Amino acid sequence: MSTTIQKAHTLSEALPYIRRYHGKTMVVKYGGGAMQSDELCRQVIADVVLLSLVGIRVVVVHGGGPEINELLAKIGKEPKFIGGLRYTDQETMDMVQMVLCGRISKQLAQLIGEHGGKALSISGMDGRMLVAKKLEGKEDLGFVGELTAVNPEPINMALAEGYIPVVSTVACGEDAGVMYNINADSAAAKLAVAINAEKLILLTDVRGILKDPKDESTLIPEVSLDNVNELTQSGIISGGMIPKVECCVEVVKGGVPRAHILDGRVPHSILIELLSDQGIGTMIYK
Repeated sequence: MSTTIQKAHTLSEALPYIRRYHGKTMVVKYGGGAMQSDELCRQVIADVVLLSLVGIRVVVVHGGGPEINELLAKIGKEPKFIGGLRYTDQETMDMVQMVLCGRISKQLAQLIGEHGGKALSISGMDGRMLVAKKLEGKEDLGFVGELTAVNPEPINMALAEGYIPVVSTVACGEDAGVMYNINADSAAAKLAVAINAEKLILLTDVRGILKDPKDESTLIPEVSLDNVNELTQSGIISGGMIPKVECCVEVVKGGVPRAHILDGRVPHSILIELLSDQGIGTMIYK
């Protein structure tokens, strides 16, 4: 089959999926670990714009852990993590706000514009979109928050005008004058439920749920909610995969039909998952 015919076949294969998802909303959480290559970042954004141009409404929620660590290193501050969450004192909170709401959010919005899309950079503080209280645990995490309310109006207004919202996950505190650092996976999950999204897609730096973490050929393509506990108890879902799966479980229980964990390092992983028969990564469903 010639290259031209292959391209035509690919477009033809995508048509029923474009028809199915036209007008639907997808929340894409773009993780810091999957954002390290400039070339791949541009490719991901190009794919997001393509989805938008064919009538699929896309919300991008981004992380930025490596960039925050880089900025902290410049001021001689060592990053500190407790239970996988960043300890966030006031100085670190200032850096988080600067990197997430400033540098990364604006860069992604600019890239979307360069690829022919319309983007609107929104932080969780805009319109009090994300409201949080201090996350309580065995150890003090500083200004790390737990979401208590999500106001979907700013997102819905942007989508209605044809914009791709680019969301940075800094939240207003329930108490005046306080801001909180929010885990981006958790924020994406709660946003997806609040806006009645069709799918949540977690773009990260792993292939998905693997039976053997050292062997990517052992990818589990589909997991139902009924099977999550069994996979967790057997140790297949472990380590950093646990909070990602918990987010997926939360959104599916909240009414989002499907949640996906995809490897953002794979070129065009979003398009392969949404617009082809092949699929990629792990899908969690009810």
